[in-house]
Formats: sequence, structure tokens, C-alpha cells
Amino acid sequence: MTQRVVIVDVGLGNLRSVAKAIETAGLGLPIEIVRSHDPDVVRRADRLIVPGQGEFGNLAERLRDGLGDAINERLRAGTPFLGICLGLQILFEGSEEAPGKVGLGWFRGQVRRLTGGPGVKIPHMGWNQLEPRAGGHPLLPAGEWYYFVHSYHAVPDDPDVLRAASSYGPNSVTAAVSRDHVIATQFHPEKSQAAGLALLSRFLEG
Repeated sequence: MTQRVVIVDVGLGNLRSVAKAIETAGLGLPIEIVRSHDPDVVRRADRLIVPGQGEFGNLAERLRDGLGDAINERLRAGTPFLGICLGLQILFEGSEEAPGKVGLGWFRGQVRRLTGGPGVKIPHMGWNQLEPRAGGHPLLPAGEWYYFVHSYHAVPDDPDVLRAASSYGPNSVTAAVSRDHVIATQFHPEKSQAAGLALLSRFLEG
């Protein structure tokens, strides 16, 4: 049976590169890939992907008017979910980048600014190796390298949802979080070459 994979188009970041990577990763699989910002399309998703790059407050605003409600409905229904970059951060309650703006609250905790310093530039841009946490995750091979572009990262209240970290200067960066059917990465699989495509394939196959 063909599964509908919905990429939520929030208008932030290069959605075309995400869609292209998912199409490549899904070659040969019985899936239909749909890119949409329509809440009704989101409600019919068999798998849901929320990417995004930019500012937390902008994404929080774009999830109003029904889109955020539709995403939360699919989360509560157990739909396999992959968040990328801002798609990870919006799963938390809020961010110091945008005081007063509310996230989806799927995970308890806040998004905090990375700490800079001598030789440590913010935003963090580049390749970093994953360090497993809380037993790791089947989609995230230990020691793999992925590409990051960000100034903020999530700090979960529950350490058990942290599945991978990455070291950057004085920061232990939250690289991936997961609970049950939900996984999200701060890094960009679509920019991470073979390792990123392999991760996307494992998500689509699962």
C-alpha cells in the first residue's frame, strides 16, 4: 500500500532541497511525496516531515490558523514524524529567540542560544560527529557526521528524549531528540550527503 509522506511547507528555508533529498531517499519505496501547507492535507499524512530554517517566532506564527493544530493531531495519532532544524525546535514549549511565542509543546523544555567564545563562531555552521545519548536511536548510527547550521538548540527537561549530541566549543549541542514515533534532528539530513540520505531512507522505510 502506498504511503503519503507530507512535507509541511512553512515557507522557511529551502524546501526544494528537502523535497529533492526525500525523493532520492525514497526511490523504489511505495510512497507518495506531497509538499503542502494545507491543514487538511497534513491530516491525511501517513508520515509527516516538518523542516524549517530561520527564526523560531516566524515558524510559531505560521503554525497558527489551523496548521499547528493539524500537526498536533497527527502527533497524537501516532503518525511517524521527522522534524528538521526548526522542525525540532518547534516541538518544544518556547525559545529565548522569540519570547512569548509558543511551540507545539510535544517535548517539555526551551530552546537556548549557543555559547560563543574565542574561536567559537555563532551561528554554528559545519560538519559535526554524533555522540549517542539515552541509548541512541536506530535511525542515528553512532559516530556519523552531519551538517549543522544554527544559533540555537533545544534543552529538554527530560534527558531521556535526548538521543544524540554533538560537541561545538563549550556547547553540548542537542543534535537529535526522540520519543515513540517522533524523531527530530537539529542537523540537516538534506545537506549531509550520503549519511543524510541514509537517515531519510531509514525513516521512510520504518
